[in-house]
Amino acid sequence: MRYALALSLGILVGGVGATLFIQSMPPPVGSAEERAGKLEAELKHANSRLAVYELKDPRGHQARKTLADGARLIAENIRDGKPVSPDDLFRATQPLIRDFSPLLDRIRVKELQRQTDTKVGELTRKYSLNPAQQEALTKWLNQNAEDAAKRYTNLLTQEGTRVDDIGKASAEFRADDGLATFMERTLTGDKLKEFQSDHMLEKVSKVQEEADMKVTRLDSIVHLDDSQRGAAFAVMARGARDFDPAMQFEGLGVERGGLATGQSRQDAILAMLKPEQQKAYQAEQEKRRATAQREMESIGLTLPADWHASDPLDF
Repeated sequence: MRYALALSLGILVGGVGATLFIQSMPPPVGSAEERAGKLEAELKHANSRLAVYELKDPRGHQARKTLADGARLIAENIRDGKPVSPDDLFRATQPLIRDFSPLLDRIRVKELQRQTDTKVGELTRKYSLNPAQQEALTKWLNQNAEDAAKRYTNLLTQEGTRVDDIGKASAEFRADDGLATFMERTLTGDKLKEFQSDHMLEKVSKVQEEADMKVTRLDSIVHLDDSQRGAAFAVMARGARDFDPAMQFEGLGVERGGLATGQSRQDAILAMLKPEQQKAYQAEQEKRRATAQREMESIGLTLPADWHASDPLDF
């Protein structure tokens, strides 16, 4: 019985092998089978290339094929009770954003360029710019606006971007970034000194305003003592976007603390707080997270899995 079974299996395997071998042999040259095989191979190759192009947008980013594909997946996840976050919704719309990116660029450029005439008029009045300098400044501001708009659109369309990244970038991109360098190449003598002094005072005012606001918010949560309030002001000021190491103003002495290299503002704050204050600060974070989660759940969404505990100082 065993011998018969082994013989039967051997015949079966041998037959399959012989059939596969025969099928693997190329058809006779010039035959209909050969032409059909070539056409089939070309069709498969074309379909493969088409699939690759469909999966890529014009900028070369890997993405879902269409907005409909992303929307369908979101709808399926909601029906199945799977978590759907704002980041999922954003990624689903990225194919559409990429398609409309040229239009988005133009819209954002127009928004930023609205500030150009005002800025040119202000600087012309203050520093007596001649027509050539006014023209150069206008051209520079317009180009800066275009560059900022493109950076923002690139962020919107690149893989891995999150809704949180977009919110931060909206405040980071400014049409007048680098203005000081431009004006230092344009002005000379007393006008240059006047601009440098005015520009530094303007930045100091922004830094102080931001630092005072955040210290007030922190104090409302943990009740700072006088020493902590001074240290917190230094941390907030040195972590401000407009901070310049050359700045000197009340509350920012050289002996004051700040952000160490690679240290986040939140870590620096926690380091200066007492244990009970740290608990109060972290409790406020958890309260904000719970509130955000409830708001998301009320519309059928959830917070992203890697959503950071929201900073109580950023309202």
